[in-house]
Amino acid sequence: MKTFSPIVIFTYKRLDTLKKTVQSLQKNYLAKESDLYIFSDAPKDNSDKELVDDVRKYLKTISGFHSITIYESKNNKGLATSIIGGVSRILKIHESAIILEDDLVSTNNFLDFMNQSLDKYRDETNIFSISGFSFNLNLKKEYFDDIYFLNRGWSWGWATWRDRWENIDWEITDYNEFIKNKKTQKLFSAGGSDLNSMLKKQMTGSLDSWAIRWFYNQFKIGGLTVYPVKSKILNEGFGVNATHTKGSSRRYIPNLDLDSSTEIHFPIEVKLSEIPQKKFQRKMGLFSRFKSKIETYFGL
Repeated sequence: MKTFSPIVIFTYKRLDTLKKTVQSLQKNYLAKESDLYIFSDAPKDNSDKELVDDVRKYLKTISGFHSITIYESKNNKGLATSIIGGVSRILKIHESAIILEDDLVSTNNFLDFMNQSLDKYRDETNIFSISGFSFNLNLKKEYFDDIYFLNRGWSWGWATWRDRWENIDWEITDYNEFIKNKKTQKLFSAGGSDLNSMLKKQMTGSLDSWAIRWFYNQFKIGGLTVYPVKSKILNEGFGVNATHTKGSSRRYIPNLDLDSSTEIHFPIEVKLSEIPQKKFQRKMGLFSRFKSKIETYFGL
């Protein structure tokens, strides 16, 4: 019998979006054959206690998966520590894992896409991760493949393997050398105009992000991330209660996969996809970021 990569959900206090995340996963073709692990973070203070309690009551009602394991933290860890510790824990048991936060709605072929991609690229060690989310890059119909490769990962429904995860330098011990090298910083920014500033904030203590450290480690080895042409993930988490996804969501509205197909046409070569990379860079460029701030200001 074929085994499938486990699903790992990280949740805190947003019951409404968590329900959407779980309900969409329950509709996935492979849900009943997949193990589900849920990490519930503890409240920061008494003002969040009731919300966290409601989340934990709901977690005990979930069904529809091969098995369900719930980890309830006794102390508030925050998102970055929760994800690093939780994913590390699961990857000690499993070779690979599919990870979501509690504001992501998946298509019913999301698990098929992730599992097939994990199987396909297991031995391609320069493939750092699989992303379930994809920007709407307006790729032409002549683009026959169902996936493309970018030099940056994304954290909205993603997957990786134990051997990639266990070698991450979470402390970024070479940061002092990095900030002295303008050429290296320019190369890093090819994955998005936000990367250098995010890494600086992380290292100076004004940001606590597992993702920017993950992206930087990928950059150092010249790693690639697999993306679907049609997104398998819709982020429902923009708003005041979000940890990081505040502001306008217009830039992130994907071309969502509504075809429900489980067949994937993979490219013959594993290499950076030049056209999608250029389109992605425009999405993550300074002009697009400025436009998004304007949209946020006017509530668009």
